[in-house]
Amino acid sequence: MPLALAFALYASPALAQDGYYQTKTPYAPQQDPATYAAPPAGFQPVFTQLVARHGARGLTGMKGDAALYAMWRQAAAQDALTPLGRELGPDILALMQANALLGYGVAGIEQPGYGNLSQTGIAEHRQLAVRLLARLPALFAQLEQDAATAPRQLVTIHSGVDRARDSARFFTQSLLEHAPALAPLLYLPPAPAPYPQGRASGVQPTLQPDGVNRFLLYAHKLAPQTDRVTDRASPYFATYEASQAYQHYIRTKRLDTLTAAPARQPAAARHARQVLERLFTPAFLAQFDGGRTSYADTGSYTFTSADGKFTRTLTGSGKTAIRSVNAAATKLYELYAIAAGMRHEVAADFSRYMPADDARYYAAVADHEDFYQKGPSTTDSAGVTWRFALALREDFFREVDALASGDGRHAAKLRFTHAEMIIPLASAMGLQQALAPLPEATPYSYANNRWRGAQVSPLAANLQWDVYRNAAGQLIVRLLYNEKETPFQASCDGARIAPGSVFYDYTGLKACYGHVAAPSR
Repeated sequence: MPLALAFALYASPALAQDGYYQTKTPYAPQQDPATYAAPPAGFQPVFTQLVARHGARGLTGMKGDAALYAMWRQAAAQDALTPLGRELGPDILALMQANALLGYGVAGIEQPGYGNLSQTGIAEHRQLAVRLLARLPALFAQLEQDAATAPRQLVTIHSGVDRARDSARFFTQSLLEHAPALAPLLYLPPAPAPYPQGRASGVQPTLQPDGVNRFLLYAHKLAPQTDRVTDRASPYFATYEASQAYQHYIRTKRLDTLTAAPARQPAAARHARQVLERLFTPAFLAQFDGGRTSYADTGSYTFTSADGKFTRTLTGSGKTAIRSVNAAATKLYELYAIAAGMRHEVAADFSRYMPADDARYYAAVADHEDFYQKGPSTTDSAGVTWRFALALREDFFREVDALASGDGRHAAKLRFTHAEMIIPLASAMGLQQALAPLPEATPYSYANNRWRGAQVSPLAANLQWDVYRNAAGQLIVRLLYNEKETPFQASCDGARIAPGSVFYDYTGLKACYGHVAAPSR
């Protein structure tokens, strides 16, 4: 496909910042590809690699939606709804049905239901693949030409979670639809094994399918029962230890204190009332006072597809509770945000229930929580929120190291993961818009910090390295973050091939990150 035609066919709308969807913001590239800098004379593309978050998805489970629907049903029974509020219940139920059936009838989705990619999420990765082809036509044309005689590999890995696996599948399907000669080059490497280590005699290790690498792409949630590493010589020992340290951190009272700060401010009650009094009567909302009422995700719901061939019955766990107006408004914001990426599945317009000023407030609250839980956090947190992503950062260097040593087996490495890895990776790489920790005494706010989830990790967020080589063997690298040419950490400015250039000499780049060449892959 000609480059210009590819960009025309797969252009995306401008990023919907005005919606304040935080990390549920649907994806759009952040730079017009026509403005990308041309590589210096004599340099040709020889390799590319990316890590991408999964695309737009549904809710991960029937939780807050069912709790909010229970609240709405009680209000309806008490005749405590405004005219707009009467429309909320059917819209919540429609969203629940769309999530329960999500992926039904879609080739490539193995188990329909909550947590799957939406049509928007599928399109995000299909389009991302086409833009990759269009950005590096010389590289992929050469790969197609050499596929039969000197094949190189398109290495693809993912976290093992369905939405990341499916994002990888739809991305590579799109790649091969537009460049079918690349099909023999697609390679899913064996998963790291055997893990867990150090288990009792007779317990078999957990074997993951080919293409899964939890240590690189699910490192925030490594579990003793599947991933324990006891051998200090293992390349994954440090990652496992860092993961355990992080999981301890997110359970600490210290973090709870940091993330709960917005709820203690007067703005919390004010915005909750602004949102909810448009939907429920003041007397109904007053029932929350003093803990007199609460609502939970209880009850069973049965949903059937339009063709009548697929039915799902879901029962709430009762573990998600709404005990305050603040909690109710927050749950409504979560539905508003997720619906932005489900517009093909749900006709309901949740923006009717979440005025822009309130949406901005709840996005800021979510950013506050993510800043401390997933982002840079505090200056004395010692990088606990991102050190488990160092192995992923090193994997990028390891791939280019192989090229530098003459190992050209890999033509591309494609990784698919989650916001919980994209956000810490941006911090681990020291990207200016991502790494700005604050003293614990200085609470995060939009006024003092430019960290925003919608920019750091929207749906399908991605970091890509394009690698070029000249006849002398010099390698240079360009970083694209959400498809925008982006500087590496500030200390690497000396590695730029010219002042202000977006291309970095690889040897200098490796040195500025303090990277020691890893053993050959």
